[in-house]
Amino acid sequence: MHTTHITEAISDHVWRTRYCWTEPGRVPEPSVEASWDRVALAVSGAETHHRDDWREHFRAILNDFRFLPGGRILAGAGTSHHSTLFNCFVAGPLEDSVQGIFNALREAMVTLQAGGGVGVDFSTLRPAGSPAVASAGVASGPVSFMNVWEEANTVLESHNVRRGAMMATLRCDHPDIEAFIEAKTRGGSLSHFNLSVAITDDFMRAVEEDSPWPLVFPLGQHAIPVGAEVCERVWSGDSAPQLCLVYRRVPARLVWNKLLAAQLLCAEPGILFIDRINRDNNLWYCERIATTNPCGEVPLPPYGGCNLGSINLTRFVHDPFARHPNVDWVGLKAVAGIATRFLDDVHDISLLPLKAQEKAVRASRRIGLGVTGLADMLAMLGLRYGSEASLDLTRAIMGTIRDTAYATSVEIAREKGAFPAFDKLKYGASPFVLGLSHELQDAIAEHGIRNSHLLAVAPAGAISLLANHVSSGIEPIFAARAERRVRGADGQPVSFEAEDAAVRLYKQLHGAQAALPDALPTVADISAEEQLRMMSVVQSCVDSAISKTVRLPQGMRPQELELVLLQAWELGLKGCAVYPEGSRSGDAVL
Repeated sequence: MHTTHITEAISDHVWRTRYCWTEPGRVPEPSVEASWDRVALAVSGAETHHRDDWREHFRAILNDFRFLPGGRILAGAGTSHHSTLFNCFVAGPLEDSVQGIFNALREAMVTLQAGGGVGVDFSTLRPAGSPAVASAGVASGPVSFMNVWEEANTVLESHNVRRGAMMATLRCDHPDIEAFIEAKTRGGSLSHFNLSVAITDDFMRAVEEDSPWPLVFPLGQHAIPVGAEVCERVWSGDSAPQLCLVYRRVPARLVWNKLLAAQLLCAEPGILFIDRINRDNNLWYCERIATTNPCGEVPLPPYGGCNLGSINLTRFVHDPFARHPNVDWVGLKAVAGIATRFLDDVHDISLLPLKAQEKAVRASRRIGLGVTGLADMLAMLGLRYGSEASLDLTRAIMGTIRDTAYATSVEIAREKGAFPAFDKLKYGASPFVLGLSHELQDAIAEHGIRNSHLLAVAPAGAISLLANHVSSGIEPIFAARAERRVRGADGQPVSFEAEDAAVRLYKQLHGAQAALPDALPTVADISAEEQLRMMSVVQSCVDSAISKTVRLPQGMRPQELELVLLQAWELGLKGCAVYPEGSRSGDAVL
């Protein structure tokens, strides 16, 4: 089979198994265009004025895969499915009791069953070996309960096409942090979890200074043991410092080196720079964030949620691979504005699985407008991914999307009202808002803004395959041709060989045997520093976060990996995930 046909077959398979609306006894949607019609009609139903006009606008940006709503929206909008249109959730506070733990498990399974991914911060659970007063025994610790979540998700997933995705987070000063770091290196099965360590500024300084690091846990209502050492920490789920018992002190570099070793072995845990996440949060004045959605692009408060959509940048290049290609700036701004309104409308038509989610989600009306196809777009413009010219253009593109999204959200606020948790003075004092133009800051102060956060860059893996295999999110081109795996209707993976969209287009223009130009590198040709610099440029224009894995060569030494993570910290990223070639992390099934 010709590669082009293979790619078309993947797009068709992804659509039929994941996004095509089918019900027993009904004829399935005949084409992806019919799915776009359904989605545009459903989302425009949130509009009270000019509904037909907005339906046409929404349908227009979906055409030719210019805007790709998140998979939950494509699959669920306008159907009778009892599912959410939100990709991203974070669990409520995990109470340190049997009743609290299993109530949180129930809520997580209800959310996963409805189609949402869930982030869970396990830092509030007592360390293994602590006294369990109610049972006169000892606590089993956070990692043991992560295994309970894993088993429950496996059972829940057994009859679902979609894979249940979860994030597990533990603070870097929790006494069980070493067991958490090594949880996937010991042969245990936590395949439904992505793991991340919540790293504080103090820990990074302790690593740099090679100083002792206290591992602590809140005392709660317990008395201070005789002779014990205590300290104060703002613990997960709280905004005020708590008195904590120091369990022991270890060299900060001991924890750090174990993290490096685990990442080299199995590419996990990733890291979240949690103090930076909270410091840069637009809602710093009413939220405390401890974790993120499963892929890390949306830091969220307890019970928070966010819906997603990606602008396909490959559709905004005039004369790709020609002598003088250029960006369609007018078209890009138009799609960014309409997509912002589209995602805001999704709030008003979507099911939210839990009552507590309804309160938290409606308070902020977060949306996550992002991009996909960045690497393919750069190649079409003759720019090598990671070059200075590519960074400059990416900064201009992301800045345009940012400014358009914020201006649109202000206009929607004038029409429909600001998000309920909006506070003019405090919101205006957030670091990201202070970085906007004076015109936008003045408009927000005068009219409010509809959405607390507007931007997030997701992996966009499945929807990028749907769009004829454009490069995913802001990742470099993985390979000119690669095997991709998608989950079939029976839940089993199906493998295809696919050709990258930019590579395919270049060969169509210059012949199947034409040598690929320097502007079409794959990730193996792009250094970790170039990837990090691209991430930094994108993060500077994004108010939530970005999901991108730094691909590393095989045989990387711990000292080299350390430099990558330190550079991620210095460049202002909110987190970092790595994939060293040859690590045990398996390829994802989309």
